Amino acid sequence: MLEALNVSKDFGANRALDKVTLRVKPGEIYCLLGANGAGKTTLINLFLDFIEPTSGEVRINGRKVADDPLSTKRDIAYIPEQVMLYGVLSGIENLKYFAALATGERHSREQLLALLTEAGLPEAAADGRVSTYSKGMRQKVGIAIALAKNAKALLLDEPTSGLDPKAASEFSQLLAKARDRGVAVLTTTHDLFHAKQTGTRIGIMKQGRLVADLSSQDLSHTDLETLYLQHMAA
Repeated sequence: MLEALNVSKDFGANRALDKVTLRVKPGEIYCLLGANGAGKTTLINLFLDFIEPTSGEVRINGRKVADDPLSTKRDIAYIPEQVMLYGVLSGIENLKYFAALATGERHSREQLLALLTEAGLPEAAADGRVSTYSKGMRQKVGIAIALAKNAKALLLDEPTSGLDPKAASEFSQLLAKARDRGVAVLTTTHDLFHAKQTGTRIGIMKQGRLVADLSSQDLSHTDLETLYLQHMAA
């Protein structure tokens, strides 16, 4: 479970987060919508312990991140907008390296191929250099790393930005598989269609505040768009 409890974050005189409270339970996909500067990435960075809250606290599986940063990191995997991999290495070589860093274990080629296949990367592409990969293929290697780590929570920052519709749909299906395994997923996005299609819950952020927390089942695409535009105009 991912929890933000009355969290605020100040950068000098600028309040990036203002008393935000949200929970992402195992088996939920929480899509966080908002304009640039709304505080979405700041919240992700708090869970990753890249920064500390000014007040309030963030917890992963009941443990306070600020008190137990190493232990909480073992339970999460992070996939940024641009997955950073070594371009001169192949997909399977990148997975072997990062999976070993994350788990302290060595994986056989068969295990690595199985992880890449589960993440949706064609087996024929596994030995190709990552420098030749599309963004969608790189994202799939990132998912494979998360699978190797057996992460209990996934944090994603604009994962479908720049993907074509087919790749975005495939990525949504991968998140749904993670949800079905009981993973708690928190993802930021500008894409209302992706949020409605993928999320079990949807949050809307504006100027550091969580102004809406909704069940996606209660909304049509049109309802979500109307509500989002109303909040942005207010």
